[in-house]
Amino acid sequence: MARPSLDKLEKRIGYRFRNRDFLVEALTHSSYVQEASQPTRDNELMEFLGDAVLNFSVTLKLIEAFPGYDEGKLSLARSSLVAASYLSGIAADLGLGEHLRLGSSEEKSGGRRKPGILADALEALLAAVFRDGGLEAARKVVEQVILPHNLAERVDDLFATNYKGALQEHLQAEGQGPAQYRVVEEVGLEHQKTFTVEVTAGEGIVARGRGASKKAAQQQAAKQALAILTERAGVND
Repeated sequence: MARPSLDKLEKRIGYRFRNRDFLVEALTHSSYVQEASQPTRDNELMEFLGDAVLNFSVTLKLIEAFPGYDEGKLSLARSSLVAASYLSGIAADLGLGEHLRLGSSEEKSGGRRKPGILADALEALLAAVFRDGGLEAARKVVEQVILPHNLAERVDDLFATNYKGALQEHLQAEGQGPAQYRVVEEVGLEHQKTFTVEVTAGEGIVARGRGASKKAAQQQAAKQALAILTERAGVND
């Protein structure tokens, strides 16, 4: 498969390499090295380094953005932002799979779309930026490319009140069936989506909520439904 120009990738991450050898190494999967006729380095060590740079950069940003959070909350927030499932979505949005150097067997098995390979390559890419331009350059890529633009909302969602549980308890106490949730809108890039969820609860209660994840949107919808139920109960008293 012919790979697109690396200029395209540099533009997407907002960083131009002085030494592209670092970038090429970051994009080289071990399956390519196994089949290469010339000695070539894969991206596994780069991934190891990139993981450390990512964790440091995300930790520092969270401490700056949420000075009131304790270690437990910061750790939970960081875990959600460095998870492979999250990173693979960002890598897919960047088109990183198009630029990977893969062996023929990995190519045939769909390696360019495999979440694990994409997440590892993104960490390796971050290490390449670090080795080429230093920590500040790498931190800039983390903040502009990897961290979501709605960082405060995403992190706050992790610690939101369990409105879904409260709504379910209320409905059970009233002899009603469980609430029904459905996604009615989904907008934005893979790692920066905003979801709108509609909940139907009780006797004709319909409410909507928005959030950076489906779960967060469900919580907001349940919160609105609870508010309506509470208001109706007050009117009927």
